[in-house]
Amino acid sequence: MNRLTVEEFKEEKKTPLIVVLDNVRSLHNVGSVFRTADAFLVEAVYLCGITCTPPHAEIHKTALGAENTVTWKHYQDTHQAVADLKAQGYTVFAIEQAAGSTLLPDLQLDKSKKYAVILGNEVKGVQQTVVDACDGCIEIPQFGTKHSLNVSVTGGIIIWEFLKAIQNS
Repeated sequence: MNRLTVEEFKEEKKTPLIVVLDNVRSLHNVGSVFRTADAFLVEAVYLCGITCTPPHAEIHKTALGAENTVTWKHYQDTHQAVADLKAQGYTVFAIEQAAGSTLLPDLQLDKSKKYAVILGNEVKGVQQTVVDACDGCIEIPQFGTKHSLNVSVTGGIIIWEFLKAIQNS
């Protein structure tokens, strides 16, 4: 199947994207984000606040080992993660429905820049004070009766769209 070994994965050029989980409660969601991050060579996953960290059997259940390949870091506070990312030159977006948000299909990325996206709590979303600290918000258009997506589904959509946009810019 032409899969990378763990060692090859660690050496492979990464997508210049960091995924930040802001107080994500479900360990299955955390594991799923790790697995998607592995699939698309995401640079790192930052686990913030109450978001559980590896090693944990429930994360492993959906990550299937991706928690051992993808670089990760834990922050007690998401605000500190945002401050550190900005200090390192990342453009930081909250993935949230908000006034003035950019719809995902309208997003224009610059291949020369590094990006971070923040995915929020399953019930409350991204903390408003974290949204306020970001460079902007990205919203996934939705057309049905529900106006929210599971955080791991959102992560998959966003990571894929960022990968495509960066490659095509």
